[in-house]
Amino acid sequence: MRFLAGCLTVFLCWMSSLATAHEMRPAIGDLRVTGSQLVLDLTLNAEALLAEVDLNGIADTDLLERTADVDALRLLTPDALRGQINAFAPDLIQDLAVQANGAPVDLVLQGIDVPEVGNPELPRETHVTLTAALPAGSSTVALQWPAENGVLILRQQGVEDGYSGYLEGGAETGPIQISGGDAKGAGATFAQYIPVGFDHILPKGLDHILFVLGLFFLSARLGPLLWQVSAFTLAHTVTLALGALGIVSIPGSIVEPLIAASIVFVAVENLMSDRLHRWRPLIIFGFGLLHGLGFASVLGEFGLPAGQFVPALIGFNIGVEIGQLTVIAIGAVLVWILLMALKPRLVDWPTAHRAVARPGSLLIAIIGLWWVVERVFL
Repeated sequence: MRFLAGCLTVFLCWMSSLATAHEMRPAIGDLRVTGSQLVLDLTLNAEALLAEVDLNGIADTDLLERTADVDALRLLTPDALRGQINAFAPDLIQDLAVQANGAPVDLVLQGIDVPEVGNPELPRETHVTLTAALPAGSSTVALQWPAENGVLILRQQGVEDGYSGYLEGGAETGPIQISGGDAKGAGATFAQYIPVGFDHILPKGLDHILFVLGLFFLSARLGPLLWQVSAFTLAHTVTLALGALGIVSIPGSIVEPLIAASIVFVAVENLMSDRLHRWRPLIIFGFGLLHGLGFASVLGEFGLPAGQFVPALIGFNIGVEIGQLTVIAIGAVLVWILLMALKPRLVDWPTAHRAVARPGSLLIAIIGLWWVVERVFL
């Protein structure tokens, strides 16, 4: 039992360190064609690219071998970073494979916009504009994004039913009609956004992971868990939709500390009681509204396709739900491992659950409290 509690401590502390680490964001590309000119506006993790690190499959720069180089670049003045990007541009252009009607076209650096130094924990949203002259009569364009550049969210602008894609691992778009009409159907859009929602929980949604574990740790009985998860799911579905539609918008500086506070509340209540009080589902519903706004901010970064808004939103939400159920399954596996380890002593499921839930809830409360302090004062 002590060994498992120790393993749980190490695991949660590791998650805490990741949650305060240096976030990576996907690159976003807006593609449009004006006359015979292709314009590609890229929002990049420029510092990571300049450090020449492989971003394929990376969600956090603390997982990189050259984290110190990335951090140093994030502290450069806009002029200094702009100069480095300008020197690096030929390599960026060379790695991008852009075609018109199946034939390669030459990209040219048109502009660089670097914001002021902000929070060094986060990448600056550096904008790089590339252009290319298209051959006469071009009807399609295609782009292949280098795997080492991480994920690219590509959106076609200025046309009806424009293309939108989630490119990772060196994926390519295939031919995109310049006149539009390549928007994915409802089924394809739905399927595309399921892994995006799941990825936001596992591995990237560490605050949501701890909150869901807090729900699981309340009681060993299935009934209390179902009540809590149902209230949480209903609530975050409502605000996810409202936030994605732009009807409700609350700054992250307010939402993120409140999400951390919700983690503390759930964990502390677990330490004070092991049964479902009548007010807890209502409180969980309120916290779910906050978490839904956090999910909506992620969708805001991706940009939901206007023509397939509903399938994309449902797919993302289902991905989130699958991620949450996976977290609960992991919690159940931890309890089952303990139960099997202590079976010769005839320990039952509630006892094994309590042995994991108590230290787990205490650690979650400590981590959540630290996040509150960090997000409000640091």
